[in-house]
Amino acid sequence: MYKFIIEGIENTNQYEELIKVFLTQEEYALISRDDMQNAEFQDEDQSAQPHIFKEFCFEGDKDKLKREIYRFLEKETGKSPKWGILTGIRPVKLAGEMTDQLGGDEALKKLDDEYLLHPEKSRLITNILDYQRKLLGKPEKDSLSIYLGIPFCPTRCLYCSFTSNQVKKPEIDRYLEALHKEIEYCGAKMAQRNDAPESLYIGGGTPTTLDEVQLEGLLKKISECFDLSRLKEFTVEAGRPDTITPEKLEVMKRYGVDRISINPQSMKQHTLELIGRAHTVDQTLEAFKMARDAGFDCINADLIAGLPEEGLEDFKNSVDTMINLGAENITVHTLAVKRASRLKELDAEFNYRREDLREEMLTYAHEALGKAGYEPYYLYRQKHTSGNTENIGFCKKDLISAYNVRIMEEAQSILALGAGGISKVYYPDENRLERVANVSNYEIYIDRIDEMILRKENNFWR
Repeated sequence: MYKFIIEGIENTNQYEELIKVFLTQEEYALISRDDMQNAEFQDEDQSAQPHIFKEFCFEGDKDKLKREIYRFLEKETGKSPKWGILTGIRPVKLAGEMTDQLGGDEALKKLDDEYLLHPEKSRLITNILDYQRKLLGKPEKDSLSIYLGIPFCPTRCLYCSFTSNQVKKPEIDRYLEALHKEIEYCGAKMAQRNDAPESLYIGGGTPTTLDEVQLEGLLKKISECFDLSRLKEFTVEAGRPDTITPEKLEVMKRYGVDRISINPQSMKQHTLELIGRAHTVDQTLEAFKMARDAGFDCINADLIAGLPEEGLEDFKNSVDTMINLGAENITVHTLAVKRASRLKELDAEFNYRREDLREEMLTYAHEALGKAGYEPYYLYRQKHTSGNTENIGFCKKDLISAYNVRIMEEAQSILALGAGGISKVYYPDENRLERVANVSNYEIYIDRIDEMILRKENNFWR
């Protein structure tokens, strides 16, 4: 058991996140100096298993302190995590800021030497950065993208911590009425400013939980209220294959949607049943066929490495199947066991087992997708991720998702509508974001829609 004291700083969260990369929650504790001097605490420790006490002192340099913690735990555990001291969600954003400030070569050197990244990770994020900037460039100074949230799903997945709801049609209609009101307000405000979105993303939940009438009503409202003349990308996260129909695909195509997601997560039927997905492997295959027949030529497919009871061969089959189906985007996630998920309740230490397996899965995905002509185009990391790994979006034919890039680089305003939407106002001169949040609960969102609009009036547009 390791007992750590971190002196000189009150908020130790980011340092604890680094410790968690090396140790399970049962293997360490953060204690205070008062605890150390407490006689009762000392007596208790003497009767327990042997402890290793280590004190670190913050001297004004957070990265230096992180390096000290990393090197101590590296020596103690024999582990050498490839992401070094980085615990943040957006390493590509960091690489971009460093490149702009120092130049590419110096940024790469700093990632290796000061952030202790293994060369394969530092080169991965700098290569992704170069690819993004070549294909998409930096956002225009006053540009923005739009996100609309549909917080409904047919079922809740075992690993899911997002706000999603399984409700009947009348409840969805009530939600859409409120969402339409927010769309009308935002559309009018943007028209006054001559604003037009670069990208528009309808996510969830599962937006195709809506029936074709509800979906058409939403898309019609969007087309009436927003100037889509400068739109580079219009994505609908169709998500669950069992919610996709030819009628819904026809509606989406008619209103200009040019990118959809069909997300199997796995192509193993037992896994789908285990994690609470209501669709079948065959329904995934059929959804792809329907989407191609409807004329969609940019389809994303999400896969998850490290799902319960899946081995390497199972994951290989999922990757190979998506490649064979010709998905233009394939996003490979590593399972993250969040606090609010059912999986966390059932198995709190799931993340810490078979970390080597997750690494093997990701290595295979990278190699197989590279051989098939895919390039990594965006990357992000999550807390509580198995094996301290990452999520990577791959694309072929240079078909990157503009929205995915923008949301991760945080250099553009994001206007988010619907329950759980978090708008972000970007101030380029200060390289700073301010967040304007809607409430997460869809029922509260409906009841307080006027307040959500007022929040935007007071905080998004100034």
